Amino acid sequence: MRRLSITAVTVLQAIADGYEYGFDIIDQTALPSGTVYPALSRLERDGLVRSAWEDEAAAHAEGRPARRYYRVTPPGVRALADAVAFYRALLPAPRPRATRKAARSTR
Repeated sequence: MRRLSITAVTVLQAIADGYEYGFDIIDQTALPSGTVYPALSRLERDGLVRSAWEDEAAAHAEGRPARRYYRVTPPGVRALADAVAFYRALLPAPRPRATRKAARSTR
């Protein structure tokens, strides 16, 4: 499987964190809808998420259109863990902080 983009990881992480439908994912990630919905389509095409429409009658009873809910699949969980590990490895190692005692002795 190819490496996930930062956008795909961001969207996948939002779903894994419990944000299950489009507008909720958009709000959580602060990505525009023109970025989120194509990412969701690719993630679903690749088998990393699965979606299902909610019952239309239930949605209309709440006065809104039906939502499409997304869930991370087991391959999606693995891909997310691999991608997070890869991108974390790119971060610089944390530098040790000087203690107050060490900082005073260098003055």
